[in-house]
Amino acid sequence: MSARFVVGRNAHVDEGGSERPSSSRGSWNTIKPDPKGGRPYATRLTLAFALTAVMTAVVLVVVLAVVWEGQFMAYTRQNMQDVANSTAATLSEAYEEGGVLDKDVASAAAIASSISSDIVVQVLDVDGTVLYDDTWARPSAASGSASHTEVTGVSAGAPAASEALVSSPVTDADGTVVGTVRLWASGSEALLTKSDASFRSNSYGAIATAAGIATVLACVIGYFVSRTVAKPIQRITSTAKQLRNGDLTARTGVGGTDEVGQLGETFDDMASTIERDLKLEHRLTGDVAHELRTPLMAMQATVEAMQDGVLPADDEHFEVVASEVRRLSRLIDAMLKLSRLENGSTEFKAERTDVVYLVKSLVSSQHQLFHERGLHLRFVDETAHGELYADVDPDLLREAIVNLMSNAMRYTNEDGWIKVSLRQDKADFLVSVQDTGIGIAKEDIPQAFSRFWRSDVSRERVSGGLGVGLSITKEIVDRHNGTILVESELGKGTIFTIRIPQNRQRRSLAQTLQEK
Repeated sequence: MSARFVVGRNAHVDEGGSERPSSSRGSWNTIKPDPKGGRPYATRLTLAFALTAVMTAVVLVVVLAVVWEGQFMAYTRQNMQDVANSTAATLSEAYEEGGVLDKDVASAAAIASSISSDIVVQVLDVDGTVLYDDTWARPSAASGSASHTEVTGVSAGAPAASEALVSSPVTDADGTVVGTVRLWASGSEALLTKSDASFRSNSYGAIATAAGIATVLACVIGYFVSRTVAKPIQRITSTAKQLRNGDLTARTGVGGTDEVGQLGETFDDMASTIERDLKLEHRLTGDVAHELRTPLMAMQATVEAMQDGVLPADDEHFEVVASEVRRLSRLIDAMLKLSRLENGSTEFKAERTDVVYLVKSLVSSQHQLFHERGLHLRFVDETAHGELYADVDPDLLREAIVNLMSNAMRYTNEDGWIKVSLRQDKADFLVSVQDTGIGIAKEDIPQAFSRFWRSDVSRERVSGGLGVGLSITKEIVDRHNGTILVESELGKGTIFTIRIPQNRQRRSLAQTLQEK
């Protein structure tokens, strides 16, 4: 069964092509096991819920005080005005029947007093003389108050401010004003009866009670919500501490479709990557030591043998030492080149290049070498016009393709085929190197681009490879903002496909906009 693997900067996340400057300043510190100071996240989230409830209640009270209060006062005043108008209409009808507005006619205004004990009704004639005032009949009125009122024309309980009372004219059939009806609320300067005032105070009390209940509920809900949110965060923090203390197997186990779940999954992926990279780093240390020790030991053994007279100091044995020196030199050069590519010190010289010509000429120059190994090499141009221009570094791209071709040559048996093909896919071009070699196991494919990695310990050395060619190829493709696809099946062969954007500037601009 064949397997495939994609690696490169653009395999998962697009990044800009330009190198980001890194600061020379750095620091490191251990994580405190029990950090002190500050409120826990759950407490702060609970307080935030409670503060939200309180602020909502405050906003509601402000809105009521500014808007509802005015509307309520207008409503109560309109009710009073309606009562005054109704009373004036009754008195007008009585005036039509009797033809005079006197105390007997004015006494018909008592109907308004029956609506509420808090409503005070007063009837004045056109001269302003008080004809009726229901405060005269109240227990608090003195026996001589009526005669006093008739003389002064002013009720002792009438409010002084015009805003505190309402009035309505009493007219005859011709519309002539013959008197006035005035109403106000006893003991109130705002035309509010006791029932109205009680309703208003009860409304504010209900709002205060609701605010208190809402605050308590917000605290309870905030507590449980904060615990739900803080628990996975605490697990992530605890896992981070375990990783910091060296337990690379620690995982959060947090998952889900929300942001916290995605954070947990991303954190676990990061932890797995760190664990894998550290294992590869440890393996790399051993592999580098082994790769360096092998030629050194061979040289040392040969030289000591010649010194002891066991072997003659002739050209043959000097050539053994020289070949190991050359191998060691090639290995060091390859490692230095890989290091420069990784840290960005290798200058990237993008040029508008005909990739068809570049790949075709490269295959032609390598044809004799493959023929000497008993292998068949051919180039297939799958482009539409026989030419394809792209912004690439020609030298780096040649090196990447040569590394893939050399890799195919080493692991393809005699009389096998290596095919190098080039095609275009939208704004990208693809270079594929396909062989009929031994193939790569499915579980080994993700490690193919690691330094000095081998699925077979002896394979690289027997074939003469240094073990860093694919790593260099990956870095070159990364510098081109491209990806590498690997498809392989044991015993049948492998296909390496490089995908690189044709227009580097356009791709960089698109990546910049996406990052923003």
